[in-house]
Amino acid sequence: MTDNRFDKGYDPLLVENKWYTFWEENHFFDADECSDRPAYSIVIPPPNVTGVLHMGHALNVTLQDILCRYRRLKGDAVLWMPGTDHAGI
Repeated sequence: MTDNRFDKGYDPLLVENKWYTFWEENHFFDADECSDRPAYSIVIPPPNVTGVLHMGHALNVTLQDILCRYRRLKGDAVLWMPGTDHAGI
């Protein structure tokens, strides 16, 4: 019989390093400016520092993630650039 015990805790270094390396090696973060695929981008600022983070912030990011993943699945050249400062501060 096989041992099907799970680890007691999640070790993000084991999982995240493996997948991040895979994404980098396969150029998932590289944009091809000469691509003939339709372009799609979402550029957003970070949450304002003047307010308290709430579930609306999480919903906003979740919806953007869904849109970008959908467009990637359709074959579009997608750039999702979260956390850029639109106001120059």
